[in-house]
Amino acid sequence: MQASTMAAADSTKTEGFWSNWKCQGTVTMELLYWRNLKQSGLVFGSFLLLLFSLTQFSVVSVVAYLALAALSATISFRVYKSVLQAVQKTDEGHPFKTYLDVEMSLSHDQMQKYAENVQYYINSSLKELRRLFLVQDLVDSLKFAVLMWLLTYVGALFNGLTLLIMVVVSMFSMPVVYEKYQAQIDQYLDLIRTQVNSVVGKIQEKIPGAKRKAE
Repeated sequence: MQASTMAAADSTKTEGFWSNWKCQGTVTMELLYWRNLKQSGLVFGSFLLLLFSLTQFSVVSVVAYLALAALSATISFRVYKSVLQAVQKTDEGHPFKTYLDVEMSLSHDQMQKYAENVQYYINSSLKELRRLFLVQDLVDSLKFAVLMWLLTYVGALFNGLTLLIMVVVSMFSMPVVYEKYQAQIDQYLDLIRTQVNSVVGKIQEKIPGAKRKAE
């Protein structure tokens, strides 16, 4: 009886976790596919502005300038509304009262949920790195080594911020391009996948112990 109750609780927890992720994923997809031009443009422009600012100034300077810009806007608006209320002799109250009354604290359950998610991904990453570095599967470790070797060249050509800018631009452009030219892109991806599988198969035949065990 107790085991069934625990299983039901775990099932409910898993369903809640995936429903939250699906909801967040839907919002993200809406942005990346430019379903709402204003929202996607605002998010895309904000990310690019932040990253380009970081290429010119330090993180501390960028944070300080953003804070000063936000404070300048809110203080100016507060003073303007106060003067307007004094001139018109109205009693509208604080202009940001609606936002000040919004609850922004995270509950214990929310903090626990986020902590469990972070713990899950950290543990999964550690297990995967252990599997790759200790060569549990020779082919996967070789693929990882090739990837790291390619990243040495990427790192020599671009710094981290440049790569982040490229990633952001790709995130907001590639989904739209793929949606428009999906058939042609899938055709080329299948050709590339076939070639890669062919090369991997030849490597597995030549290296002792590289061939995967049949499940």
